[in-house]
Amino acid sequence: MSSQQPSDMLPPDHFLLQPRQDFLLGVQEGHIDTSTLAAHDFDVDTRTGFMPPDPPLSRLQAQWEPWEAALDSAMQKKLQLAVKPDLTTEEKNSSESWREHVRQLPVLPTSELTHSELLLRRAHHVLTFIMHFYIYTLPLSSSVLIPEPISVPLVAISSHLQLPPVVTYSDNVLYNWDIIRPRTQNELGFDPPALDNLRSQDTFSGTIDEQEFYLASARIELRGVEALELMRATMDELFVGDEIAIRRITAYLHKLASIVHDLQTILLDVRKGCDPYTFYHSIRPWFRGVDSDPARRKWVFEGVEEQPTHLSGPSAGQSALIHALDVFLGLDNCNVVEGGVTPDQRTLLRKMHTYMPRHHRNFLRHLSTNPRPVRTFVTQLKPDVELLDAYNSAVQSVKEFRDAHIKIVAIYIIAPAARERMELERANPGALEAGKQVLKGTGGTDLVRFLKGVRDKTAEAVIEPTLQ
Repeated sequence: MSSQQPSDMLPPDHFLLQPRQDFLLGVQEGHIDTSTLAAHDFDVDTRTGFMPPDPPLSRLQAQWEPWEAALDSAMQKKLQLAVKPDLTTEEKNSSESWREHVRQLPVLPTSELTHSELLLRRAHHVLTFIMHFYIYTLPLSSSVLIPEPISVPLVAISSHLQLPPVVTYSDNVLYNWDIIRPRTQNELGFDPPALDNLRSQDTFSGTIDEQEFYLASARIELRGVEALELMRATMDELFVGDEIAIRRITAYLHKLASIVHDLQTILLDVRKGCDPYTFYHSIRPWFRGVDSDPARRKWVFEGVEEQPTHLSGPSAGQSALIHALDVFLGLDNCNVVEGGVTPDQRTLLRKMHTYMPRHHRNFLRHLSTNPRPVRTFVTQLKPDVELLDAYNSAVQSVKEFRDAHIKIVAIYIIAPAARERMELERANPGALEAGKQVLKGTGGTDLVRFLKGVRDKTAEAVIEPTLQ
């Protein structure tokens, strides 16, 4: 009894049964190009992926200028973190003067912002930056009362965007870039920005280090566009499932592995432009969420009846690109060893979705409903050895990317935190115990345990060949 292929259920003129382009060879005459199908629905551009194809709006219109001016002032004054050692009286007064100005701002209407996603994104970026400047220049002994001129419009805008009212990865990376040099233009529009032609629009510390930290992620997003294209091409071939499809999927998975290795190189290159000490002490504290607030203070949004609950800070885990790799390869729900993915790990990974732009969440949801997952296809009754090797190569590349991420976390967070604890002990013997809190990421996760758990889960997803 022969098994029915999905292609058997299609009419002979269906586009998936027409001559198919080989993604690695490019578009050929007479072949159907499905690369733009449904991309608009998920705000995923075929040139820039999860980043917008053009630089995000850099300033709101005149009616919201008070917000832009307040953010400009915070950056120009070079406001200092309240936790900065040896904070001067002048620096404290400068921060308080700026906060008083923010408290005196009018509560601006937001209704006209709702007509444009671009305006809403810029407003969320500006208001969350102002909020974090406000919170983290406050003395640690002060309660966090976010004034109405910021809290009321921010919560309203966040509701429209379906994002939490806090700085997210999209505020720091996806919608916080510009180009340095003009781009080339052709009949299809502007070329995607080159990886060395990016700058950040706004930063908390005013340092090149902070900019390079954000741009490392932006470059990963742009290099990852080809990975998204390979996923799409693979899913087209999975639907057909013939011998040509197996050959192409094998090539696509090997290519995917090489792209993830490029992402790993870009990630490790952050060391060239961002100093670990500067990052840990002068950058990272600005975008902590409520669950990593050093004084464990409650954040109160004045003038808001229903207080927000999702207030973790930005994290690379909020990048839809890395989640897409997990979903596509079947790593997100893979229970290949006893115990599989722990409920805590899965909950934390799902929590990250809350902080993604809603269209990107929808993309991941759509990807997860693929009726013929690549992992299932690879583990069919008589697995193809070359296909299995290609799949395992892709899984291994993701595992190695996570190894690199752990290495970066060790350099930029774990090592500086250990030095900080030693300095605390030297300055105040006996205080070390108080400093031995669980090390958390800006997103509020138990950092080391979480990252190692996800990395190990990825490694366990490699499929061992079976004897036939």
